[in-house]
Amino acid sequence: MVDCGEGTQMQLRKYKLKIGKINHIFISHLHGDHTFGLFGLISTLGLLDKSSDLNIYAPPPLEQIVHDHLDAFDIHIPYRLVFRDLDCSKSEMIYEDKNLRVETIPLQHRIPTCGFLFHEKPGLRNIKKEAIEEFNIPVREIHRIKEGFDFTTESGEIIPNEQLTREPQKPRSMAYCTDTLYTENVITKIAGVDLLYHEATYMQDMADQAKESFHTTSQQAAMLAKKSGVGKLVLGHFSARYKNLDLLLEEARKIFENTFLAEDGAVFNID
Repeated sequence: MVDCGEGTQMQLRKYKLKIGKINHIFISHLHGDHTFGLFGLISTLGLLDKSSDLNIYAPPPLEQIVHDHLDAFDIHIPYRLVFRDLDCSKSEMIYEDKNLRVETIPLQHRIPTCGFLFHEKPGLRNIKKEAIEEFNIPVREIHRIKEGFDFTTESGEIIPNEQLTREPQKPRSMAYCTDTLYTENVITKIAGVDLLYHEATYMQDMADQAKESFHTTSQQAAMLAKKSGVGKLVLGHFSARYKNLDLLLEEARKIFENTFLAEDGAVFNID
C-alpha cells in the first residue's frame, strides 16, 4: 500500500480488497491526508489476528507517533510493527524480493517527502508445452530450462533453450510522485516507466498558488510525463475547489494524450 489517508479501511472494504494481505506500507510524508488512516488500519489488523510483520516505510517521526498512539489508547496488537526510516534527501532502494524492488524518489514539498519507484524484476522464460511432450522433458528439468539452460535428451542430443522456451513478459514499472513542486530532477528516476502517478492539485491558471504551496498543476504533470517518456500518466491529489475534474484532464491531455484521472475505484493496467 502507498500512503494511508483517512477512510482507507472503508475504501478497502468497499472495493473488496483483502486487508489482511497488507504487509508493506509506503508513506510519502507526514501530512494527515497521507497518514490518518494508518492508526485505524493498524488496530483493525490486530482485531483480524494478523500474525505476520507489518512493515512501514516512512520519514523518521512516524514510528514514535504510532507507538504514542497505541500507548495512549491502550491498543495491543498480536503482530510486529517494523519501521524503516526514509531519508527523503536522496534516492535509495528500500525493499527487494524475488519479484520486485522499490526505490525512493526525492521530492520537493513543505516537509521531507519522497515518491516511490516500483520495478518488477525480469521473470523466467516460458517453457513451451509442446516442447515438453516432444522431447519428453522430466519435471525436474523444467525449472532449469526456464532459467535459460539447454536440455540434453536421453540420447545425448542438446536442444537449444530458444527452441524450448518463449521470452518472458517484459518487466513492468510504476512511479508514484506526491506531494511536490514541479521538478525535473525526478526525470532520471522515472524515465520510461509504464505508469506515472503524479499529483495535479491545481490547474495551470493557479500555477502561483501551486508554487507557493509546493504542489503541481495538471499541465506541469503532463509536461513531466512527456519529458520522461512514460507510458501512461494518472493524475491525482486534486484540490477540493474542482467539482469537474475533467477540466484538469483536458488540460493535461493537450500535452500528454495518454492521461487519466485517479478516481475512486479506477483500475489501470500497467503494461
